[in-house]
Amino acid sequence: MQTNEMEKWIKDFYKKRNWAEYGPFIRLGFLMEETGELARAVRAIEIGRDRPDEQKQKSAELKRELVEEMGDVLGNLLILADLYDVTVEEIFSSHQQKLTKRFSELKST
Repeated sequence: MQTNEMEKWIKDFYKKRNWAEYGPFIRLGFLMEETGELARAVRAIEIGRDRPDEQKQKSAELKRELVEEMGDVLGNLLILADLYDVTVEEIFSSHQQKLTKRFSELKST
């Protein structure tokens, strides 16, 4: 799936569920919540949860949860970007240019 197709699918799905009606501050709150859940999934993979009330999960289940949480973060980020009329291509291009400039300057000094 191309990024523009992904953006359209997310936007359409969120609109059907009336999730796209939330403003940027609420959307940012959802993004932060999902980022926390992603952090929990990474922790479970890297160091475990160490909780007696939870069973140790198999690596396939841990990865499934990681991918699911990454999707939730991405979905919220795309909806937030859409609120400001920003595309994934713009985000990546800007990020790429910033990093290239920052680290190419380090090499030349």
